[in-house]
Amino acid sequence: MAETLKKGTRVTGAERDKLAAELKKRYDSGESIRALAAATGRSYGFIHRILTESGVNLRGRGGATRGKKS
Repeated sequence: MAETLKKGTRVTGAERDKLAAELKKRYDSGESIRALAAATGRSYGFIHRILTESGVNLRGRGGATRGKKS
């Protein structure tokens, strides 16, 4: 996704499905919603909505977590 989407343009149909698949793949590989928003030129809310529509299991908030003590 080298080019950013023009802000405010509607993304529908096959183009939306293609974008959703790309975002889902990148999110599942560890990229954050904020990073995806910056890369595509879209808002956090837009990316969040696309991911939830795609059935992505969103990660919880927060930074590094501590592992369980054994």
